[in-house]
Amino acid sequence: MTKKLVEYRVERGVAILEMNDPPANTYTHEMMKDLDEAIVAARFDDKVAVILLTGKGDKFFSAGANIKMLASVTPDFKYYFCLHANETLSRLEQTPKLTIAAINGNCVGGGLEIAMACDLRIARKGDSKFGLPEVTLGVLPGTGGTQRLVRIVGKARAIELMCSGRLFNYEEALALNIVTMAFEHENFMAKVMDYAAQYTPPAKASVAVGRIKRSVQSGAEIPFEYALALERELQAQLFKSADAKEGLTAYVEKRTPNFLAR
Repeated sequence: MTKKLVEYRVERGVAILEMNDPPANTYTHEMMKDLDEAIVAARFDDKVAVILLTGKGDKFFSAGANIKMLASVTPDFKYYFCLHANETLSRLEQTPKLTIAAINGNCVGGGLEIAMACDLRIARKGDSKFGLPEVTLGVLPGTGGTQRLVRIVGKARAIELMCSGRLFNYEEALALNIVTMAFEHENFMAKVMDYAAQYTPPAKASVAVGRIKRSVQSGAEIPFEYALALERELQAQLFKSADAKEGLTAYVEKRTPNFLAR
């Protein structure tokens, strides 16, 4: 059997997608196909409320695209490869379930582009490096990097980071909002799992979490008045849900709600 380059398992309502090509977890067209398949599986798995993406091993979340692979293929295939990778990361970004990148090591190039497609990014404290150094190869961050980074840090800082290609530590990534939070190195994945599990039923209305995500992700890209209309539409859907009925009833009855993701 061919080794899966993205391992998939479900624990505590969390789908764990683990890029599996250590030590650097660089991605190829084959890994992107596996990642796409795993995202779709998590999207339609009723037992999954949160998608958690991480890298195999202890040194790298991902070092990005496999450069030897890119150097050996035609310009047309390079373009196709970037197109497919963009489609996969857009699917991750738009999937109506909370997505978290557990950054358990160096996160550079396309690895950071993958992480930026997630809703939340949790870094492991330590000496891991972040950055988009594609300019040193004579190219740009072509898997959504130029567009996602500018939306996180603003135009001037995004241009500086990408045109210099410099690497930086988790403290600067945290200050720039490139990572959302940072956890201690010891028992890092256990801490991330505990954090992710809080967004799963019965403690959290995961359908509402997904609609909040969709409202923010889609609403941020359209005119404000259309974004408000989208918000109203999603709220109307939630008002019809069993979880909304449970949440409102539990509040009136002064008890803890028991959400069922319905």
